[in-house]
Amino acid sequence: MTAIPTTRASGPAHTATLSLKPLVLSAPLRGADLHVRVTAPTTGTELPVVLFAHGFGSDLDGYAPLVDHWAPGGFAVIQATHLDSQRMHLPADDPRRPHLWRHRVQDMRRILDELATLEAAVPGLSGRLDRDRIVAAGHSFGGQTAGLLVGLRVTDPQTGVAEDLSDNRIMASIQLATAGQGGDELTPFAHEHLPWLRDQDFSHITAPGLVVAGDKDDLPLTTRGPAWTADPYTLSRGDKSLLTVRGGEHFLGGISGYRSAETTDENPDRVALVQQVTLAYLRHATGIDSAAWITAQTVLTSSHPLGHLVSKRPLLTGL
Repeated sequence: MTAIPTTRASGPAHTATLSLKPLVLSAPLRGADLHVRVTAPTTGTELPVVLFAHGFGSDLDGYAPLVDHWAPGGFAVIQATHLDSQRMHLPADDPRRPHLWRHRVQDMRRILDELATLEAAVPGLSGRLDRDRIVAAGHSFGGQTAGLLVGLRVTDPQTGVAEDLSDNRIMASIQLATAGQGGDELTPFAHEHLPWLRDQDFSHITAPGLVVAGDKDDLPLTTRGPAWTADPYTLSRGDKSLLTVRGGEHFLGGISGYRSAETTDENPDRVALVQQVTLAYLRHATGIDSAAWITAQTVLTSSHPLGHLVSKRPLLTGL
């Protein structure tokens, strides 16, 4: 990335990709089969994997602006339709509802367990995935899912126990417009309808990660305003970076889909910013190359009109 783009981009290069859906994984304990989509370049080997979790109510067809940019950049992107999707039509009294956050993590673990099955099901993909380079990413509710996979602790509202649900197969994370800490900062609505947000502990997250937050993302879940979505950066440890999208609301200009009606701040420049910086981070975190990431850190200073990028690294001791 030599400059922040000013128009929506469909991909970083003219690299052909293949997308296949639905790939169906049996999941008896889930109460429904797990439907998965895989999007990957048609060429290249040792492809790093991005495990992407959608926001509440979305599905495996969402977030094309991100998937269409990451896959041509050299990544196999795997998406699932989680139980909270509108496609699942879960009744209001379904006993799985209080555990939606946990089911999401189990979905991701199921995908990781079945990578060989998914690889074999996509024409031309067999033998091309790098199982040692896997990044968890997600937007909104999906950001919490990605966080749980790298060490976020959520106190189960039914048991009062905060388990470690992290997976050592995940090397890094990208959390986009996701929830901050709970406690008194949650609104009564969030306390009642999203009880899994009541007590979140970010202090156990040590894996590298990029957090993306909009400075106009004023959600009805917290009394703190947009700063709440920066908590996964400020309250976690390790090598972390924070991209603040100027003027960005919850969908950061429209990352959830092309012309999505849910986007209240549609802006191709913001989408292009998120595309460019997230891909630069993915390539940096997985060891492909760091040139674009270094450029992003140089360009996105406090005076840049689209966004601001800051980073922190763990303290070195014993030197």
